[in-house]
Amino acid sequence: MEFGDNLGKQNEIALIIDGKTLKYAMGCDLKKDFLDLCISCKVVVCCRVSPIQKAEVVEMVSSATGAVTLAIGDGANDVAMIQRASVGVGISGVEGLQAVCASDYSIAQFRFLLRLLLVHGAWNYSRISKLILSGQILFERWTIGFYNVIFTALPPFAIGLFDKLCSPEIMLRHPVLYIPSQQGLLFNVRVFWVWAVNALLHSVLLFWLPMLLASHHILWPSGKDGGYLLLGNFVYTYVVLTVCLKAGLSTHSWTWVTHLAIWGSVAMWFIFILVYSNVYPIILIGAVMRGMDRMLFSSLVFWLGLVLIPLATLIPDLLVTVVHNSAFKSMTEAVRESEIKQRDPSALLTHPRHSLTETARLLQNVRSVFSRRSATRATMELELSREYPPAGLLTCRPPTVTLPTCPLERRILAFHVRSDRGTHHAPLTR
Repeated sequence: MEFGDNLGKQNEIALIIDGKTLKYAMGCDLKKDFLDLCISCKVVVCCRVSPIQKAEVVEMVSSATGAVTLAIGDGANDVAMIQRASVGVGISGVEGLQAVCASDYSIAQFRFLLRLLLVHGAWNYSRISKLILSGQILFERWTIGFYNVIFTALPPFAIGLFDKLCSPEIMLRHPVLYIPSQQGLLFNVRVFWVWAVNALLHSVLLFWLPMLLASHHILWPSGKDGGYLLLGNFVYTYVVLTVCLKAGLSTHSWTWVTHLAIWGSVAMWFIFILVYSNVYPIILIGAVMRGMDRMLFSSLVFWLGLVLIPLATLIPDLLVTVVHNSAFKSMTEAVRESEIKQRDPSALLTHPRHSLTETARLLQNVRSVFSRRSATRATMELELSREYPPAGLLTCRPPTVTLPTCPLERRILAFHVRSDRGTHHAPLTR
Protein backbone atom coordinates (compact mmCIF):
# COMPACT_ATOMS: atom_id res chain seq x y z
CA MET A 1 0.00 0.00 0.00
CA GLU A 2 1.30 3.43 -0.95
CA PHE A 3 0.45 6.35 1.34
CA GLY A 4 1.93 9.00 -0.91
CA ASP A 5 1.50 12.46 0.59
CA ASN A 6 -0.41 10.95 3.52
CA LEU A 7 2.70 9.24 4.87
CA GLY A 8 3.22 10.36 8.44
CA LYS A 9 -0.39 11.47 8.75
CA GLN A 10 -3.22 9.56 10.36
CA ASN A 11 -5.23 7.43 7.93
CA GLU A 12 -8.24 5.18 8.44
CA ILE A 13 -6.00 2.09 8.46
CA ALA A 14 -5.19 -0.45 11.19
CA LEU A 15 -1.90 -2.38 11.44
CA ILE A 16 -1.61 -5.79 13.12
CA ILE A 17 1.86 -7.28 13.68
CA ASP A 18 3.03 -10.29 15.65
CA GLY A 19 6.15 -10.69 17.73
CA LYS A 20 8.24 -12.50 15.11
CA THR A 21 7.60 -9.83 12.48
CA LEU A 22 8.10 -7.09 15.02
CA LYS A 23 11.59 -8.43 15.71
CA TYR A 24 12.65 -7.66 12.13
CA ALA A 25 10.68 -4.41 11.95
CA MET A 26 12.49 -3.05 14.99
CA GLY A 27 15.90 -3.64 13.42
CA CYS A 28 18.19 -0.80 12.54
CA ASP A 29 17.44 -0.95 8.81
CA LEU A 30 13.65 -0.98 9.02
CA LYS A 31 12.97 0.87 12.29
CA LYS A 32 12.52 4.30 10.65
CA ASP A 33 10.19 2.92 7.97
CA PHE A 34 8.24 0.94 10.56
CA LEU A 35 7.83 4.08 12.68
CA ASP A 36 6.49 6.06 9.69
CA LEU A 37 4.09 3.22 8.94
CA CYS A 38 2.83 3.16 12.54
CA ILE A 39 2.31 6.92 12.62
CA SER A 40 0.35 6.72 9.35
CA CYS A 41 -2.10 4.20 10.83
CA LYS A 42 -4.96 4.99 13.18
CA VAL A 43 -4.47 1.80 15.22
CA VAL A 44 -1.44 -0.48 15.63
CA VAL A 45 -1.94 -3.84 17.35
CA CYS A 46 1.12 -5.83 18.45
CA CYS A 47 0.18 -9.39 19.44
CA ARG A 48 2.20 -12.26 20.88
CA VAL A 49 5.14 -10.03 21.77
CA SER A 50 7.66 -10.41 24.57
CA PRO A 51 7.85 -8.03 27.55
CA ILE A 52 11.00 -6.39 26.20
CA GLN A 53 9.32 -5.82 22.82
CA LYS A 54 6.40 -4.06 24.54
CA ALA A 55 8.83 -1.71 26.28
CA GLU A 56 10.78 -1.07 23.05
CA VAL A 57 7.63 -0.10 21.14
CA VAL A 58 6.59 2.36 23.87
CA GLU A 59 10.09 3.86 24.04
CA MET A 60 10.28 4.18 20.23
CA VAL A 61 7.02 6.09 20.04
CA SER A 62 7.91 8.34 22.99
CA SER A 63 11.37 9.28 21.77
CA ALA A 64 10.47 9.68 18.11
CA THR A 65 7.23 11.67 18.43
CA GLY A 66 7.60 13.28 21.86
CA ALA A 67 4.04 12.26 22.63
CA VAL A 68 2.72 11.41 26.09
CA THR A 69 2.28 7.63 26.18
CA LEU A 70 0.11 5.49 28.45
CA ALA A 71 0.69 1.78 29.10
CA ILE A 72 -1.80 -0.46 30.87
CA GLY A 73 -1.27 -4.03 32.01
CA ASP A 74 -2.34 -6.60 34.58
CA GLY A 75 0.64 -8.94 34.92
CA ALA A 76 4.35 -9.16 35.60
CA ASN A 77 5.13 -9.27 31.88
CA ASP A 78 3.72 -5.74 31.55
CA VAL A 79 5.98 -4.15 34.17
CA ALA A 80 8.72 -3.08 31.74
CA MET A 81 6.18 -1.50 29.41
CA ILE A 82 4.44 0.33 32.27
CA GLN A 83 7.73 1.73 33.54
CA ARG A 84 8.79 2.99 30.09
CA ALA A 85 5.53 4.84 29.44
CA SER A 86 4.80 8.41 30.56
CA VAL A 87 1.77 7.20 32.52
CA GLY A 88 1.47 3.63 33.78
CA VAL A 89 -1.84 2.06 34.76
CA GLY A 90 -2.03 -1.29 36.53
CA ILE A 91 -5.05 -3.57 36.77
CA SER A 92 -5.39 -5.58 39.95
CA GLY A 93 -6.73 -9.06 39.27
CA VAL A 94 -5.87 -12.75 39.00
CA GLU A 95 -2.47 -11.98 37.48
CA GLY A 96 -1.20 -10.54 40.78
CA LEU A 97 -0.14 -7.10 41.93
CA GLN A 98 3.20 -6.71 40.13
CA ALA A 99 1.73 -4.38 37.51
CA VAL A 100 -0.12 -2.39 40.17
CA CYS A 101 3.05 -1.87 42.22
CA ALA A 102 4.97 -0.60 39.18
CA SER A 103 2.19 1.72 37.92
CA ASP A 104 1.24 5.32 38.58
CA TYR A 105 -2.47 4.57 38.85
CA SER A 106 -4.35 1.43 39.76
CA ILE A 107 -7.83 0.37 38.66
CA ALA A 108 -9.87 -2.75 39.37
CA GLN A 109 -11.22 -3.36 35.88
CA PHE A 110 -10.26 -2.36 32.35
CA ARG A 111 -13.53 -0.50 31.78
CA PHE A 112 -12.59 2.01 34.46
CA LEU A 113 -9.87 3.35 32.15
CA LEU A 114 -12.46 5.47 30.31
CA ARG A 115 -13.47 7.34 33.48
CA LEU A 116 -9.84 7.61 34.59
CA LEU A 117 -8.87 9.41 31.38
CA LEU A 118 -11.94 11.43 30.41
CA VAL A 119 -13.09 12.51 33.88
CA HIS A 120 -10.30 12.40 36.44
CA GLY A 121 -7.59 13.09 33.86
CA ALA A 122 -9.33 16.24 32.61
CA TRP A 123 -10.05 17.41 36.17
CA ASN A 124 -6.47 16.84 37.28
CA TYR A 125 -5.02 18.68 34.28
CA SER A 126 -7.24 21.69 34.98
CA ARG A 127 -6.23 21.74 38.65
CA ILE A 128 -2.53 21.30 38.04
CA SER A 129 -2.46 24.02 35.37
CA LYS A 130 -3.63 26.51 38.02
CA LEU A 131 -1.49 25.36 40.92
CA ILE A 132 1.79 24.23 39.38
CA LEU A 133 4.82 26.11 40.71
CA SER A 134 8.37 26.17 39.54
CA GLY A 135 11.03 25.17 42.03
CA GLN A 136 13.93 26.37 39.90
CA ILE A 137 16.53 28.34 41.86
CA LEU A 138 17.93 31.35 40.04
CA PHE A 139 21.24 31.42 41.93
CA GLU A 140 24.01 28.93 42.60
CA ARG A 141 23.76 27.38 46.07
CA TRP A 142 27.06 28.70 47.49
CA THR A 143 26.35 32.25 46.34
CA ILE A 144 23.00 32.12 48.16
CA GLY A 145 24.73 31.09 51.39
CA PHE A 146 27.35 33.85 51.13
CA TYR A 147 24.83 36.66 50.56
CA ASN A 148 24.14 37.51 54.20
CA VAL A 149 27.43 36.16 55.52
CA ILE A 150 29.92 38.00 53.28
CA PHE A 151 28.58 40.23 50.52
CA THR A 152 26.02 42.30 52.48
CA ALA A 153 27.24 41.89 56.06
CA LEU A 154 29.78 44.73 56.26
CA PRO A 155 27.55 47.78 55.45
CA PRO A 156 25.12 47.08 58.34
CA PHE A 157 28.11 46.41 60.56
CA ALA A 158 29.66 49.80 59.70
CA ILE A 159 26.38 51.67 60.12
CA GLY A 160 25.63 49.98 63.43
CA LEU A 161 29.00 50.90 64.92
CA PHE A 162 30.12 54.17 63.35
CA ASP A 163 27.06 56.07 62.11
CA LYS A 164 26.13 59.24 64.07
CA LEU A 165 23.66 62.06 63.51
CA CYS A 166 25.69 64.90 65.03
CA SER A 167 29.01 65.32 66.76
CA PRO A 168 29.16 64.47 70.48
CA GLU A 169 29.83 68.15 71.37
CA ILE A 170 26.59 69.25 69.71
CA MET A 171 24.61 66.42 71.31
CA LEU A 172 25.89 67.32 74.78
CA ARG A 173 25.40 71.04 74.29
CA HIS A 174 21.80 70.67 73.12
CA PRO A 175 19.90 67.91 74.96
CA VAL A 176 16.80 68.67 72.88
CA LEU A 177 18.31 66.49 70.16
CA TYR A 178 17.59 63.47 72.34
CA ILE A 179 13.83 63.93 71.94
CA PRO A 180 13.52 61.72 68.80
CA SER A 181 15.06 58.86 70.78
CA GLN A 182 12.66 59.38 73.68
CA GLN A 183 9.61 59.47 71.43
CA GLY A 184 10.71 56.51 69.28
CA LEU A 185 10.47 58.45 66.03
CA LEU A 186 13.24 56.61 64.21
CA PHE A 187 11.87 53.07 64.62
CA ASN A 188 8.23 52.20 65.13
CA VAL A 189 5.48 50.27 63.37
CA ARG A 190 5.09 52.88 60.65
CA VAL A 191 8.83 52.96 59.94
CA PHE A 192 8.89 49.16 59.81
CA TRP A 193 6.19 48.98 57.16
CA VAL A 194 7.79 51.77 55.13
CA TRP A 195 11.00 49.73 54.96
CA ALA A 196 9.07 46.54 54.19
CA VAL A 197 7.23 48.15 51.26
CA ASN A 198 10.50 49.69 50.08
CA ALA A 199 12.18 46.26 50.13
CA LEU A 200 9.28 44.76 48.17
CA LEU A 201 9.57 47.48 45.53
CA HIS A 202 13.31 46.89 45.25
CA SER A 203 12.87 43.14 44.85
CA VAL A 204 10.31 43.59 42.05
CA LEU A 205 12.53 46.04 40.16
CA LEU A 206 15.72 44.02 40.64
CA PHE A 207 14.10 40.90 39.20
CA TRP A 208 12.00 42.24 36.34
CA LEU A 209 14.40 44.87 35.03
CA PRO A 210 17.15 42.26 34.33
CA MET A 211 14.47 40.00 32.86
CA LEU A 212 13.42 42.75 30.46
CA LEU A 213 17.07 43.54 29.73
CA ALA A 214 17.73 39.93 28.71
CA SER A 215 14.32 39.28 27.17
CA HIS A 216 15.76 39.16 23.61
CA HIS A 217 18.12 36.34 24.77
CA ILE A 218 21.09 37.86 22.92
CA LEU A 219 23.79 38.89 25.37
CA TRP A 220 26.86 39.00 23.11
CA PRO A 221 27.58 40.56 19.70
CA SER A 222 28.13 37.06 18.31
CA GLY A 223 24.44 36.26 18.89
CA LYS A 224 25.00 33.75 21.68
CA ASP A 225 22.70 33.60 24.67
CA GLY A 226 23.06 32.47 28.29
CA GLY A 227 21.12 30.16 30.56
CA TYR A 228 19.14 30.81 33.69
CA LEU A 229 22.26 30.76 35.88
CA LEU A 230 23.82 33.60 33.90
CA LEU A 231 20.65 35.63 34.43
CA GLY A 232 20.86 34.74 38.12
CA ASN A 233 24.37 36.17 38.33
CA PHE A 234 23.16 39.31 36.55
CA VAL A 235 20.47 39.75 39.20
CA TYR A 236 22.83 38.82 42.06
CA THR A 237 25.37 41.46 41.01
CA TYR A 238 22.73 44.17 40.74
CA VAL A 239 21.28 43.21 44.12
CA VAL A 240 24.64 43.42 45.89
CA LEU A 241 25.39 46.81 44.35
CA THR A 242 21.90 48.17 45.11
CA VAL A 243 22.02 47.02 48.75
CA CYS A 244 25.42 48.64 49.27
CA LEU A 245 24.31 51.90 47.65
CA LYS A 246 21.12 51.90 49.73
CA ALA A 247 23.26 51.52 52.85
CA GLY A 248 25.29 54.51 51.72
CA LEU A 249 22.10 56.51 51.12
CA SER A 250 20.99 55.79 54.69
CA THR A 251 24.37 56.65 56.22
CA HIS A 252 24.66 60.01 58.01
CA SER A 253 28.41 60.12 58.61
CA TRP A 254 30.92 58.67 56.18
CA THR A 255 34.14 57.31 57.67
CA TRP A 256 36.90 55.26 56.13
CA VAL A 257 35.28 52.19 57.67
CA THR A 258 32.01 53.02 55.90
CA HIS A 259 33.76 53.42 52.57
CA LEU A 260 35.64 50.18 53.07
CA ALA A 261 32.48 48.28 54.02
CA ILE A 262 30.35 49.51 51.12
CA TRP A 263 32.83 49.49 48.26
CA GLY A 264 34.71 46.51 49.67
CA SER A 265 31.51 44.39 49.64
CA VAL A 266 31.00 45.12 45.94
CA ALA A 267 34.65 44.32 45.20
CA MET A 268 34.44 41.04 47.16
CA TRP A 269 31.59 39.82 44.95
CA PHE A 270 33.58 40.45 41.76
CA ILE A 271 36.66 38.76 43.24
CA PHE A 272 34.50 35.81 44.29
CA ILE A 273 33.17 35.44 40.73
CA LEU A 274 36.70 35.44 39.32
CA VAL A 275 37.92 32.79 41.74
CA TYR A 276 34.84 30.58 42.01
CA SER A 277 34.44 30.35 38.23
CA ASN A 278 37.84 28.67 37.92
CA VAL A 279 38.14 26.34 40.93
CA TYR A 280 36.48 23.37 39.21
CA PRO A 281 37.83 20.70 38.62
CA ILE A 282 40.71 21.49 40.99
CA ILE A 283 38.16 21.55 43.79
CA LEU A 284 35.04 19.49 43.13
CA ILE A 285 32.53 22.26 43.83
CA GLY A 286 30.82 24.82 41.64
CA ALA A 287 30.85 22.86 38.40
CA VAL A 288 27.91 24.90 37.06
CA MET A 289 29.88 28.13 37.62
CA ARG A 290 32.84 27.10 35.46
CA GLY A 291 33.66 29.89 32.99
CA MET A 292 30.95 32.16 34.42
CA ASP A 293 33.38 35.07 34.84
CA ARG A 294 34.21 35.14 31.14
CA MET A 295 30.56 34.93 30.12
CA LEU A 296 29.52 37.61 32.63
CA PHE A 297 32.25 40.18 32.06
CA SER A 298 32.30 39.84 28.27
CA SER A 299 28.64 40.83 27.93
CA LEU A 300 27.97 44.50 27.19
CA VAL A 301 24.40 43.97 28.37
CA PHE A 302 25.71 43.12 31.84
CA TRP A 303 27.76 46.33 32.12
CA LEU A 304 24.88 48.43 30.81
CA GLY A 305 22.57 46.95 33.42
CA LEU A 306 25.19 47.45 36.13
CA VAL A 307 24.84 51.20 35.60
CA LEU A 308 21.13 51.54 34.81
CA ILE A 309 19.33 49.01 36.99
CA PRO A 310 20.68 49.95 40.48
CA LEU A 311 20.21 53.62 39.56
CA ALA A 312 16.62 53.04 38.41
CA THR A 313 15.89 51.04 41.56
CA LEU A 314 17.18 53.75 43.90
CA ILE A 315 15.61 56.74 42.12
CA PRO A 316 12.40 56.58 44.26
CA ASP A 317 14.51 56.43 47.44
CA LEU A 318 16.61 59.35 46.28
CA LEU A 319 13.55 61.47 45.46
CA VAL A 320 11.96 60.74 48.83
CA THR A 321 15.19 61.66 50.61
CA VAL A 322 15.52 64.95 48.71
CA VAL A 323 11.89 65.96 49.32
CA HIS A 324 12.09 65.02 52.98
CA ASN A 325 15.32 66.94 53.57
CA SER A 326 14.00 69.97 51.65
CA ALA A 327 10.40 70.37 52.84
CA PHE A 328 10.00 68.20 55.94
CA LYS A 329 13.33 68.52 57.65
CA SER A 330 13.45 67.53 61.32
CA MET A 331 15.30 69.48 64.01
CA THR A 332 18.07 66.90 64.15
CA GLU A 333 18.56 66.99 60.38
CA ALA A 334 18.62 70.80 60.38
CA VAL A 335 21.30 70.80 63.09
CA ARG A 336 23.34 68.19 61.22
CA GLU A 337 23.12 70.27 58.04
CA SER A 338 24.30 73.36 59.94
CA GLU A 339 27.19 71.40 61.37
CA ILE A 340 28.20 70.19 57.91
CA LYS A 341 28.11 73.79 56.65
CA GLN A 342 30.17 74.78 59.71
CA ARG A 343 27.46 77.07 61.06
CA ASP A 344 26.42 77.50 64.67
CA PRO A 345 23.17 75.53 65.24
CA SER A 346 22.37 77.49 68.42
CA ALA A 347 19.99 79.81 66.55
CA LEU A 348 17.89 76.84 65.43
CA LEU A 349 17.71 75.43 68.94
CA THR A 350 17.18 78.77 70.73
CA HIS A 351 14.09 79.46 68.61
CA PRO A 352 12.63 75.99 68.18
CA ARG A 353 10.72 75.50 65.00
CA HIS A 354 8.41 72.87 63.78
CA SER A 355 9.64 70.06 61.61
CA LEU A 356 8.42 72.01 58.57
CA THR A 357 10.89 74.06 56.58
CA GLU A 358 10.29 77.50 55.07
CA THR A 359 8.66 76.06 51.95
CA ALA A 360 6.29 73.86 53.91
CA ARG A 361 5.44 76.66 56.36
CA LEU A 362 4.69 79.01 53.46
CA LEU A 363 2.21 76.51 52.04
CA GLN A 364 0.69 76.08 55.49
CA ASN A 365 0.30 79.86 55.93
CA VAL A 366 -1.41 80.21 52.56
CA ARG A 367 -3.84 77.51 53.57
CA SER A 368 -4.57 79.17 56.92
CA VAL A 369 -5.27 82.52 55.17
CA PHE A 370 -7.91 80.93 52.96
CA SER A 371 -9.34 79.10 55.98
CA ARG A 372 -9.70 82.37 57.92
CA ARG A 373 -11.41 84.05 54.98
CA SER A 374 -13.87 81.20 54.72
CA ALA A 375 -14.56 81.36 58.47
CA THR A 376 -15.12 85.18 58.37
CA ARG A 377 -17.56 84.82 55.48
CA ALA A 378 -19.47 82.11 57.31
CA THR A 379 -19.70 84.28 60.46
CA MET A 380 -21.00 87.22 58.44
CA GLU A 381 -23.69 85.12 56.81
CA LEU A 382 -24.73 83.82 60.24
CA GLU A 383 -25.03 87.35 61.65
CA LEU A 384 -27.05 88.52 58.68
CA SER A 385 -29.38 85.55 59.01
CA ARG A 386 -30.06 86.59 62.64
CA GLU A 387 -30.70 90.20 61.52
CA TYR A 388 -27.55 91.48 63.26
CA PRO A 389 -25.69 94.24 61.46
CA PRO A 390 -22.21 93.30 60.34
CA ALA A 391 -19.56 93.96 62.89
CA GLY A 392 -17.78 96.36 60.56
CA LEU A 393 -20.81 98.75 60.44
CA LEU A 394 -20.87 99.37 64.18
CA THR A 395 -19.05 102.36 65.60
CA CYS A 396 -18.21 100.39 68.70
CA ARG A 397 -18.23 96.71 69.49
CA PRO A 398 -20.76 95.48 72.03
CA PRO A 399 -19.11 94.47 75.26
CA THR A 400 -18.66 90.81 76.02
CA VAL A 401 -20.37 89.90 79.26
CA THR A 402 -19.85 86.80 81.33
CA LEU A 403 -23.07 85.32 82.64
CA PRO A 404 -23.48 84.15 86.22
CA THR A 405 -23.43 80.47 86.84
CA CYS A 406 -26.93 80.40 88.42
CA PRO A 407 -29.65 79.55 85.86
CA LEU A 408 -32.20 81.86 87.52
CA GLU A 409 -29.86 84.81 87.39
CA ARG A 410 -29.15 84.14 83.74
CA ARG A 411 -32.88 84.29 82.94
CA ILE A 412 -33.52 87.66 84.58
CA LEU A 413 -30.27 89.33 83.55
CA ALA A 414 -30.29 91.31 80.31
CA PHE A 415 -27.91 93.80 78.96
CA HIS A 416 -28.46 96.45 76.34
CA VAL A 417 -25.85 98.52 74.72
CA ARG A 418 -26.76 101.71 72.97
CA SER A 419 -24.87 102.63 69.87
CA ASP A 420 -25.29 105.23 67.17
CA ARG A 421 -27.59 102.94 65.20
CA GLY A 422 -29.82 101.85 68.05
CA THR A 423 -29.93 99.39 70.86
CA HIS A 424 -28.44 95.93 70.42
CA HIS A 425 -28.22 92.94 72.65
CA ALA A 426 -24.67 92.31 73.70
CA PRO A 427 -23.23 88.86 72.93
CA LEU A 428 -23.22 86.79 76.05
CA THR A 429 -20.55 84.28 76.94
CA ARG A 430 -20.34 81.82 79.77
